Amino acid sequence: MTDLRKAFDDLVRFETMLWTAIDSKLQVNCGLTLSNFNVMLIIEATPECRVFDIAEALAITVGGTSQAVDRLEAAGRCVRRPHPTDRRSSIVELTPDAVEVLRHAKPAFDGELSRLIREPLSIADLTRFTNSLDKLRRSAAH
Repeated sequence: MTDLRKAFDDLVRFETMLWTAIDSKLQVNCGLTLSNFNVMLIIEATPECRVFDIAEALAITVGGTSQAVDRLEAAGRCVRRPHPTDRRSSIVELTPDAVEVLRHAKPAFDGELSRLIREPLSIADLTRFTNSLDKLRRSAAH
């Protein structure tokens, strides 16, 4: 029988190690935290991105997301403009500086993911791992 406590412990510890390694790489190479990188990726990928869209994508609160966007805005990495059809929300857009930072940060991010996840696993193991994580995430969301 699988020891669920060990599985939990391994998953949480690995997530911490993974986050720390990638965050460190991004800060050293790009002057960017992993938290900010994640938010910026969502803004980049989401047309007419709202704070709500970012919160939903990251599964965090709208208040916490709004604070993250405030920090990015203060750093000159995003701007808010009025939403064209909803006066209660605004559209978040990356600045040209942020686009340039992302251009350098993506290869650093991908390299660390490859080093820490792809290289130690066979293709079959990686496929099973990602499918299992997807299944667990979908199950937890219900």
